[in-house]
Amino acid sequence: MRTNEPCPKKKIRPFQGIVTKSGRKNDLLCKVMCTGPGRQLVVMSIRQGQEIGEETQEDVDQTLFIVAGQGEAVLDGNITTVREHDAVFVPAGTTRNLRNKGNSRLKLFTVYSQCRTSFIF
Repeated sequence: MRTNEPCPKKKIRPFQGIVTKSGRKNDLLCKVMCTGPGRQLVVMSIRQGQEIGEETQEDVDQTLFIVAGQGEAVLDGNITTVREHDAVFVPAGTTRNLRNKGNSRLKLFTVYSQCRTSFIF
């Protein structure tokens, strides 16, 4: 499967590969790896001193997985330092931004998803 194309609608094929490796190799701001019904896997690379931009997804949850670099996650105005191996969960309706505060590119992969069910443990 070629990476910048959505998965076929009739038969969704899984992403096959080590997503952390794909995230570290990527130098594009945003590269869609795979899209399925209600889900999307994207790798991102943010240049030094740059950010992804403030945004609110009203009906989509987002999880960011940092694979290289360091930065700041801004969720509803609250700033948290993030670095390699950190994850940030952004519930739908949360205003978010991610800023590169390191000396090299901030590399990550993110999963956008629509939660269909609540699980109680």
